[in-house]
Amino acid sequence: MPEQPAQHWTESLFDSVYALYETAREYQAAYQSARLTRDGVDFDRRKIHEGRIEVAGPDVWGTPGMTGRREPHANAVAVLDRLYGVLLSEIEERYDQAALIYASGAAWAVRAVQRGEQPAHVTLVADRDVLVPPSLEIPGLDTWSDGPDLDAAYNAVVRCTDAAEYVEALGDQDYISDQADGELLRAHAVASGMADASFTYGLQAQRALNFVLLEPRRAREREIALARAEARRTESTAPGDAQA
Repeated sequence: MPEQPAQHWTESLFDSVYALYETAREYQAAYQSARLTRDGVDFDRRKIHEGRIEVAGPDVWGTPGMTGRREPHANAVAVLDRLYGVLLSEIEERYDQAALIYASGAAWAVRAVQRGEQPAHVTLVADRDVLVPPSLEIPGLDTWSDGPDLDAAYNAVVRCTDAAEYVEALGDQDYISDQADGELLRAHAVASGMADASFTYGLQAQRALNFVLLEPRRAREREIALARAEARRTESTAPGDAQA
Protein backbone atom coordinates (compact mmCIF):
# COMPACT_ATOMS: atom_id res chain seq x y z
CA MET A 1 0.00 0.00 0.00
CA PRO A 2 1.53 3.32 -1.03
CA GLU A 3 2.45 5.68 1.79
CA GLN A 4 0.37 8.79 2.26
CA PRO A 5 2.25 11.99 1.44
CA ALA A 6 3.37 13.92 4.49
CA GLN A 7 1.09 16.78 5.46
CA HIS A 8 2.29 20.33 5.23
CA TRP A 9 2.74 21.82 8.70
CA THR A 10 -0.21 24.16 8.20
CA GLU A 11 -2.55 21.22 7.70
CA SER A 12 -1.16 18.98 10.43
CA LEU A 13 -1.28 21.89 12.90
CA PHE A 14 -4.90 22.58 12.08
CA ASP A 15 -5.71 18.86 12.32
CA SER A 16 -4.06 18.85 15.75
CA VAL A 17 -6.37 21.62 16.96
CA TYR A 18 -9.35 19.95 15.30
CA ALA A 19 -8.61 16.75 17.21
CA LEU A 20 -8.83 18.75 20.44
CA TYR A 21 -12.15 20.13 19.23
CA GLU A 22 -13.52 16.66 18.52
CA THR A 23 -12.36 15.50 21.96
CA ALA A 24 -14.06 18.38 23.75
CA ARG A 25 -17.22 17.98 21.68
CA GLU A 26 -17.32 14.26 22.53
CA TYR A 27 -17.24 15.01 26.25
CA GLN A 28 -19.70 17.85 25.83
CA ALA A 29 -22.22 15.53 24.18
CA ALA A 30 -21.63 12.87 26.84
CA TYR A 31 -22.11 15.45 29.61
CA GLN A 32 -25.37 16.69 28.13
CA SER A 33 -26.60 13.12 27.74
CA ALA A 34 -25.59 12.22 31.30
CA ARG A 35 -27.46 15.25 32.67
CA LEU A 36 -30.63 14.24 30.84
CA THR A 37 -30.25 10.66 32.04
CA ARG A 38 -29.88 11.71 35.65
CA ASP A 39 -32.79 14.13 35.37
CA GLY A 40 -34.84 11.11 34.30
CA VAL A 41 -34.52 9.61 37.78
CA ASP A 42 -35.09 12.85 39.69
CA PHE A 43 -37.66 12.17 42.42
CA ASP A 44 -39.32 15.52 41.79
CA ARG A 45 -39.88 14.62 38.14
CA ARG A 46 -40.87 10.99 38.52
CA LYS A 47 -44.08 9.38 39.64
CA ILE A 48 -42.87 6.75 42.07
CA HIS A 49 -45.07 3.69 42.31
CA GLU A 50 -46.32 3.34 45.86
CA GLY A 51 -46.50 -0.44 45.81
CA ARG A 52 -44.56 -2.17 48.57
CA ILE A 53 -43.22 -5.61 49.23
CA GLU A 54 -42.64 -7.61 52.36
CA VAL A 55 -39.02 -8.62 52.85
CA ALA A 56 -37.89 -11.48 55.04
CA GLY A 57 -34.23 -12.49 55.01
CA PRO A 58 -30.77 -11.54 56.25
CA ASP A 59 -29.54 -9.77 53.15
CA VAL A 60 -31.58 -7.65 50.77
CA TRP A 61 -30.00 -5.50 48.04
CA GLY A 62 -26.62 -6.03 49.67
CA THR A 63 -27.67 -4.54 53.03
CA PRO A 64 -27.77 -6.98 56.00
CA GLY A 65 -30.86 -6.86 58.14
CA MET A 66 -33.08 -5.09 55.61
CA THR A 67 -36.34 -6.77 56.56
CA GLY A 68 -39.89 -5.49 56.66
CA ARG A 69 -41.84 -3.46 54.10
CA ARG A 70 -39.94 -1.85 51.27
CA GLU A 71 -40.72 0.28 48.20
CA PRO A 72 -38.75 -1.38 45.36
CA HIS A 73 -39.41 1.29 42.74
CA ALA A 74 -38.29 4.11 45.03
CA ASN A 75 -35.19 2.12 45.91
CA ALA A 76 -34.35 1.57 42.24
CA VAL A 77 -34.73 5.27 41.46
CA ALA A 78 -32.52 6.19 44.43
CA VAL A 79 -29.81 3.75 43.36
CA LEU A 80 -29.87 4.97 39.77
CA ASP A 81 -29.75 8.60 40.91
CA ARG A 82 -26.60 7.85 42.90
CA LEU A 83 -24.94 5.91 40.06
CA TYR A 84 -25.80 8.51 37.43
CA GLY A 85 -24.59 11.23 39.79
CA VAL A 86 -21.18 9.62 40.03
CA LEU A 87 -21.02 9.22 36.25
CA LEU A 88 -22.16 12.81 35.67
CA SER A 89 -19.53 14.17 38.04
CA GLU A 90 -16.70 12.33 36.29
CA ILE A 91 -17.84 13.28 32.80
CA GLU A 92 -18.27 16.90 33.87
CA GLU A 93 -14.69 16.97 35.15
CA ARG A 94 -13.39 15.49 31.90
CA TYR A 95 -15.45 17.93 29.84
CA ASP A 96 -14.06 20.84 31.86
CA GLN A 97 -10.50 19.72 31.18
CA ALA A 98 -11.04 18.83 27.52
CA ALA A 99 -12.71 22.17 26.75
CA LEU A 100 -9.93 24.09 28.48
CA ILE A 101 -7.23 22.12 26.66
CA TYR A 102 -9.02 22.71 23.36
CA ALA A 103 -9.23 26.46 23.93
CA SER A 104 -5.67 26.84 25.19
CA GLY A 105 -4.27 24.50 22.54
CA ALA A 106 -5.91 26.51 19.76
CA ALA A 107 -4.63 29.74 21.32
CA TRP A 108 -1.12 28.23 21.54
CA ALA A 109 -1.24 27.37 17.83
CA VAL A 110 -2.31 30.91 16.89
CA ARG A 111 0.47 32.50 18.94
CA ALA A 112 3.06 30.12 17.45
CA VAL A 113 2.08 31.08 13.89
CA GLN A 114 2.10 34.75 14.86
CA ARG A 115 5.70 34.34 16.04
CA GLY A 116 6.67 32.95 12.64
CA GLU A 117 7.05 29.39 13.88
CA GLN A 118 5.96 26.33 11.89
CA PRO A 119 4.84 23.72 14.44
CA ALA A 120 3.41 20.53 12.98
CA HIS A 121 1.31 19.85 16.07
CA VAL A 122 0.04 21.52 19.22
CA THR A 123 2.59 21.00 22.01
CA LEU A 124 1.27 20.52 25.53
CA VAL A 125 3.00 19.88 28.84
CA ALA A 126 1.98 17.05 31.15
CA ASP A 127 2.35 17.04 34.93
CA ARG A 128 1.86 13.58 36.43
CA ASP A 129 -0.15 12.44 33.40
CA VAL A 130 -2.37 15.53 33.58
CA LEU A 131 -2.20 17.97 30.67
CA VAL A 132 -1.38 21.51 31.75
CA PRO A 133 -3.21 24.07 29.57
CA PRO A 134 -1.04 26.88 28.22
CA SER A 135 -2.12 30.49 28.19
CA LEU A 136 -5.51 31.32 26.69
CA GLU A 137 -4.78 34.85 25.57
CA ILE A 138 -4.34 35.69 21.87
CA PRO A 139 -2.95 39.20 21.29
CA GLY A 140 -2.39 41.03 18.03
CA LEU A 141 -5.63 40.32 16.16
CA ASP A 142 -7.13 43.81 16.32
CA THR A 143 -7.40 43.99 12.53
CA TRP A 144 -9.29 40.70 12.24
CA SER A 145 -12.98 41.28 11.57
CA ASP A 146 -13.96 38.59 14.09
CA GLY A 147 -11.59 39.94 16.72
CA PRO A 148 -14.42 41.37 18.89
CA ASP A 149 -16.08 37.93 19.05
CA LEU A 150 -12.77 36.40 20.08
CA ASP A 151 -12.32 39.02 22.81
CA ALA A 152 -15.87 38.51 24.07
CA ALA A 153 -15.36 34.74 24.29
CA TYR A 154 -12.05 35.25 26.10
CA ASN A 155 -13.64 37.66 28.59
CA ALA A 156 -16.37 35.08 29.31
CA VAL A 157 -13.70 32.54 30.25
CA VAL A 158 -12.00 35.12 32.47
CA ARG A 159 -15.28 35.82 34.28
CA CYS A 160 -15.79 32.11 34.93
CA THR A 161 -12.21 31.75 36.15
CA ASP A 162 -12.54 34.73 38.51
CA ALA A 163 -15.82 33.34 39.84
CA ALA A 164 -14.26 29.93 40.45
CA GLU A 165 -11.37 31.51 42.36
CA TYR A 166 -13.86 33.53 44.43
CA VAL A 167 -15.83 30.39 45.27
CA GLU A 168 -12.65 28.61 46.31
CA ALA A 169 -11.52 31.52 48.47
CA LEU A 170 -14.87 31.81 50.27
CA GLY A 171 -15.10 28.06 50.67
CA ASP A 172 -11.95 28.09 52.80
CA GLN A 173 -13.47 30.52 55.31
CA ASP A 174 -14.89 29.27 58.60
CA TYR A 175 -17.73 31.81 58.63
CA ILE A 176 -19.69 33.23 55.71
CA SER A 177 -22.19 36.05 56.18
CA ASP A 178 -25.65 35.97 54.59
CA GLN A 179 -24.55 38.55 52.02
CA ALA A 180 -21.42 36.59 51.19
CA ASP A 181 -23.48 33.42 50.98
CA GLY A 182 -25.65 35.02 48.31
CA GLU A 183 -22.57 36.19 46.42
CA LEU A 184 -21.16 32.69 46.72
CA LEU A 185 -24.23 31.20 45.07
CA ARG A 186 -24.07 33.72 42.23
CA ALA A 187 -20.34 33.13 41.73
CA HIS A 188 -20.88 29.38 41.74
CA ALA A 189 -23.50 29.75 39.00
CA VAL A 190 -21.04 31.74 36.87
CA ALA A 191 -18.17 29.32 37.55
CA SER A 192 -20.32 26.35 36.51
CA GLY A 193 -20.31 27.70 32.95
CA MET A 194 -16.53 27.35 32.63
CA ALA A 195 -16.58 24.31 30.33
CA ASP A 196 -19.08 25.82 27.88
CA ALA A 197 -17.22 29.16 27.92
CA SER A 198 -13.92 27.41 27.20
CA PHE A 199 -15.49 25.42 24.38
CA THR A 200 -16.92 28.58 22.82
CA TYR A 201 -13.58 30.32 23.10
CA GLY A 202 -11.93 27.29 21.51
CA LEU A 203 -14.24 27.65 18.51
CA GLN A 204 -13.27 31.31 18.14
CA ALA A 205 -9.56 30.52 18.57
CA GLN A 206 -9.84 27.81 15.93
CA ARG A 207 -11.30 30.38 13.53
CA ALA A 208 -8.44 32.69 14.43
CA LEU A 209 -6.01 29.90 13.54
CA ASN A 210 -7.57 29.66 10.10
CA PHE A 211 -7.07 33.41 9.75
CA VAL A 212 -3.37 33.45 10.70
CA LEU A 213 -2.75 30.40 8.48
CA LEU A 214 -4.03 32.20 5.39
CA GLU A 215 -0.65 33.60 4.37
CA PRO A 216 1.39 30.43 5.10
CA ARG A 217 -1.13 28.43 3.08
CA ARG A 218 -0.93 30.90 0.20
CA ALA A 219 2.86 30.70 0.34
CA ARG A 220 2.57 26.92 0.16
CA GLU A 221 0.25 27.19 -2.85
CA ARG A 222 2.74 29.50 -4.59
CA GLU A 223 5.54 27.01 -3.93
CA ILE A 224 3.48 24.21 -5.44
CA ALA A 225 2.56 26.32 -8.47
CA LEU A 226 6.20 27.28 -9.07
CA ALA A 227 7.31 23.65 -8.69
CA ARG A 228 4.73 22.51 -11.23
CA ALA A 229 5.71 25.26 -13.65
CA GLU A 230 9.37 24.27 -13.30
CA ALA A 231 8.48 20.62 -13.89
CA ARG A 232 6.59 21.50 -17.07
CA ARG A 233 9.47 23.66 -18.27
CA THR A 234 11.94 20.87 -17.63
CA GLU A 235 9.78 18.36 -19.51
CA SER A 236 9.39 20.68 -22.50
CA THR A 237 13.16 21.14 -22.82
CA ALA A 238 14.06 17.47 -22.31
CA PRO A 239 16.39 16.03 -25.06
CA GLY A 240 13.76 13.56 -26.28
CA ASP A 241 11.24 16.33 -26.83
CA ALA A 242 13.80 18.46 -28.71
CA GLN A 243 14.59 15.61 -31.17
CA ALA A 244 10.91 14.92 -31.75
